[in-house]
Amino acid sequence: MKRNHFLKLLCIGGFLVFLISLNSFTFLQDMFSQNQLIGKGNPDIIGNSYTSKMHKEAKVAFEEMKNKASREGIKIEVVSAYRSFQRQKEIFEGKYKKYTTQGLSPSEAINKIIEYSTIPGTSRHHWGTDIDIIDGNYPKPKNVLVEENFYGDGPYCKLKEWLDEHSESFGFYEVYTNNPNRKGFKYEPWHFSYAPASKPMLREYKKLDLITILQEENILGSDYFSEEFIQKYRSQNILDINPDLQ
Repeated sequence: MKRNHFLKLLCIGGFLVFLISLNSFTFLQDMFSQNQLIGKGNPDIIGNSYTSKMHKEAKVAFEEMKNKASREGIKIEVVSAYRSFQRQKEIFEGKYKKYTTQGLSPSEAINKIIEYSTIPGTSRHHWGTDIDIIDGNYPKPKNVLVEENFYGDGPYCKLKEWLDEHSESFGFYEVYTNNPNRKGFKYEPWHFSYAPASKPMLREYKKLDLITILQEENILGSDYFSEEFIQKYRSQNILDINPDLQ
């Protein structure tokens, strides 16, 4: 092959590699819209009910995990999966009204809410990658998602033992772990996240201007979302999670 022809092919090849890399970068940048990340529309969600809607990749992995558990006598039942911005807003505002009616100040009410519940626009359930699960073999107790149900003589202790052994092999990781040094939301032994999808979404979520987004939304109690509060909430409640999900 003549030298000039070889150099020409080399340049063309290098340019094609550059274009592929550029397109790949653009694809990654455009993979998740702001609305998708804050629960206002997600084309990757499949399912037709509150407990069946999930990210399409998480759904496949969940069904595999559920079938495996079923063969071993565990009936995994979803209590909550994908949750829209509007649904999270209803939950948050309902608790806000309840606690302020009981006599708590707005700031006290918000701090009580975020022991377990997220501010609309900040929930991992917005992504369709996270699920709250129980063992459907047992009648539901009055309070379903409480820690004592998953330990000792609790109805879901066998489920918890099974998940500790098997969930990660299906890509599901406990989010708010029982780590005494972890801050933010309290321990949730029922909450699992499908890491292959949630990790890239979290990376993109970190880039959002959370303070501006929350200030623009008409959320009851948002007048008390100071910049200092949101920065602390972001650090502790959003980012202080299982390191395997970072």
